[in-house]
Amino acid sequence: MTETAEQATAAAPRPKALTFGGALNGALAHALEDSRDVVIFGEDVGTLGGVFRVTDGLAATYGPERCFDTPLAESGIMGTAVGMAMNGMRPVVEMQFDAFAYPAFEQVASHLAKQRNRTRGRVSMPVTVRIPYGGGVGGVEHHCDSSEGYYSHTPGLKVFTPATVEDAYLLLREAIDSDDPVIFFEPKKLYWAKSELTLEQLRAQYDQRRPREGRAAVARSGEDLTLITYGPSLPTALEAAEIAAEDGTSIEVIDLRTIVPLDDETICASVERTGRALVVAEAQGFASVASELVARIQERCFHSLSSPVLRVTGFDIPYAAPKLEKHHLPSVDRILDAVDDLQWED
Repeated sequence: MTETAEQATAAAPRPKALTFGGALNGALAHALEDSRDVVIFGEDVGTLGGVFRVTDGLAATYGPERCFDTPLAESGIMGTAVGMAMNGMRPVVEMQFDAFAYPAFEQVASHLAKQRNRTRGRVSMPVTVRIPYGGGVGGVEHHCDSSEGYYSHTPGLKVFTPATVEDAYLLLREAIDSDDPVIFFEPKKLYWAKSELTLEQLRAQYDQRRPREGRAAVARSGEDLTLITYGPSLPTALEAAEIAAEDGTSIEVIDLRTIVPLDDETICASVERTGRALVVAEAQGFASVASELVARIQERCFHSLSSPVLRVTGFDIPYAAPKLEKHHLPSVDRILDAVDDLQWED
């Protein structure tokens, strides 16, 4: 019996879906291939391949001089990266968890962020600091935090936070290429998100050099309300928008992609068209990225607004224990409650 083309296609094994973590791994591998100046180091990134296996196989493939383990000393990791960058290398370092990075913050604020300005541009700081961050994985104390505000408040740093498999690859490649230091926040709960894209397709996109830095994405089009979010909150925002649509409310969802630089143009164009805005983020609301977004929208779009800009954030407390995490993080219900709270009478 002759096998038909349809039968052969159906019997062929499907290609394995690319995960968010796999896209990051591929981006690191391709960066190592493309430049001998790129080195990767941090706690357990070599032999183990990282806690989340983002660096899996890199040490074996590219050698222990290009991807290696360090002592458990975040300040030392960061100081080493600064020294390497001053001597022409492009270090990519991993802070194993968000709250583990705080011992390195003095090096970040005093040296990494200031060196290029201090030398009037003569000394670049092409350092990428990878930080797994955010909640949704039930981590214990020091293993879940939303620390993007500290870095966003520090002039001289860029702050990236992808929310899709595609952006994980492309933004990490852009970060490594940057001559300015980039704090690269990786949402922990998205490491296992999947895409039908392949690494070859993503590399082809990257080679076209269409930058995502400073350019937000319209993740969902809408007419009645603009919801601005980033990183780990994007899937929740999209789910809320889907439910709201069933009740007749059309929500446009904007994924910032990069917090610094910020795409004011895309945000304002959307808000000026919809007349209403809601900001969603996992970090606390006080003195936060969310509060900055609210201020900028009200400054720039005031005459287009039909109601005050609202926000749904984590509470102003130390990060909640695992059993309370679901109450602390922005949820679909909290987002929809905020949508209902907006003034809908024109």
